[in-house]
Amino acid sequence: MSKIITHIEESFIALLMTSMVLVTFSQVVARYVFNTGFLWALELTTYLFAWLVIFGISYGVKTHIHIGVDAFVKIFSTPMQRLFGLLAVIASIIYGSIMFYGGWIYVGKLKKIRIETHDMPIEKWLFLSILVIGMGLLIFRLLQAFWTILTNKEQVSILGDESKDAIEQFMDDDTNNDQKEGK
Repeated sequence: MSKIITHIEESFIALLMTSMVLVTFSQVVARYVFNTGFLWALELTTYLFAWLVIFGISYGVKTHIHIGVDAFVKIFSTPMQRLFGLLAVIASIIYGSIMFYGGWIYVGKLKKIRIETHDMPIEKWLFLSILVIGMGLLIFRLLQAFWTILTNKEQVSILGDESKDAIEQFMDDDTNNDQKEGK
């Protein structure tokens, strides 16, 4: 089930990126080839980008690709690192909850008063609902991370380890080069 959800998330992110590229490319072609354009293209691209970023926050937590500075934490023992990881997740859950609540209130008010976007005849709350969706997904992913750290199932941090990743990539590249050269 987890692989299916991951595939859906990655496909949705790819769809958002593809949509942004297509809208922007068609706008450039329309403007510079046909001397015309779409009034709504910039606004749509902006909303698509917002969806991509906010949806990507929870995906980043899931895949441990967020950048973090953990040099201070790494000088402590593993139990202390685990404690710092749990505290970081709790702080992130609090932040996500505040954003979720504020997004819920804001989107609810926009839906109630039925404001449309500036350049498209679409109600604004539909685009801004990503605040609620994205923060809900973020809280869910953070709760999963909290549980995995608490139960010692995984590493003590929700962040990526850039130095470790770089070393592993270097070692993989070095091994591949050795195989190509027949060593």
